Amino acid sequence: MLVAVAAAAPLTAHAQPRAGKPARLGVLLNLYTPDDAGAPHALRQGLRELGYVEGQNLVIDWRYQLGGDNRLRALAEELVRLKPDVIVADVTVSIRAAMQATSTVPIVMAISADALGTGLVSNLGRPGRNVTGVTIMLAEMSAKRLQLLKEVVPNVSRVGVLWNPDLPWHKAMLQEVEAVAPSLRLQPIAIPVRDRGADLGKAFEEIARARVDALFVNEMMTPAARRQLVDLAAKNRLPTVFMNRDYVVAGGLMSYAPNYSDGFRQAAQYVDKVLKGARPGDLPVEQPKKFEFVINLKTAKTLGLTLSPSISARADELIQ
Repeated sequence: MLVAVAAAAPLTAHAQPRAGKPARLGVLLNLYTPDDAGAPHALRQGLRELGYVEGQNLVIDWRYQLGGDNRLRALAEELVRLKPDVIVADVTVSIRAAMQATSTVPIVMAISADALGTGLVSNLGRPGRNVTGVTIMLAEMSAKRLQLLKEVVPNVSRVGVLWNPDLPWHKAMLQEVEAVAPSLRLQPIAIPVRDRGADLGKAFEEIARARVDALFVNEMMTPAARRQLVDLAAKNRLPTVFMNRDYVVAGGLMSYAPNYSDGFRQAAQYVDKVLKGARPGDLPVEQPKKFEFVINLKTAKTLGLTLSPSISARADELIQ
């Protein structure tokens, strides 16, 4: 799908498009759409702030699917045939699809889970090849997220850990969780979730059989699957901790995670550098500049939780 939007903002002095020809950017998305109010909008905004205006000195070709990776390779190949100057890809599966489609077009990672651990780059300081961008190091954040869950819900003991066996970094995440769990008097119960789409039936059956009293979710899902998961937690009065504030806005209890929109803004800066002549392999991979702790107060009240003053003070956002 191609989405072209002409912006009325004036052209600034920052951007230096090729003489007489607008820069061409391909964007490959697995978990977002071009019209998403958050992350893709941040990419557009970041580019505009750097002087790139769609319809004037920039063309953006969008390709996306919501969840899974069945069509990503074909979508990446479509983008490559359009001869973009740079490709931005959102998450690991879309980044890998772009890498399979081209070894020459520069690729910018927006929110890769673990660029080094999953082999997207061989070195964070000098990534080499045609790939650079932002990595989140989500596995390393798992211990912090579990600690916060225990502080907010002191009585929790059996935690259902949703994980995807097909994602290499999820194995590292499970190791982090299992290492810190005994010190928190928690028993993690690994529950595989291979389908990030609308059908989570098998995972829900395992959650019920395991009789967990909280859910730990290190997976980004489609809006439909997200709604199912939040509804399941509400129905069964299960406290939840997520890796994305969107789940908390939708009714989940809490999240501790990077600001994903910031990742796309950082991606815009990489695009600018590449368009000005930088080689992606020479641009160090960066980590997010900010992590946010978000709590849904309405959900906490429904669960009968009383937040301590220290927890409330540490939260970056308290959703009413």
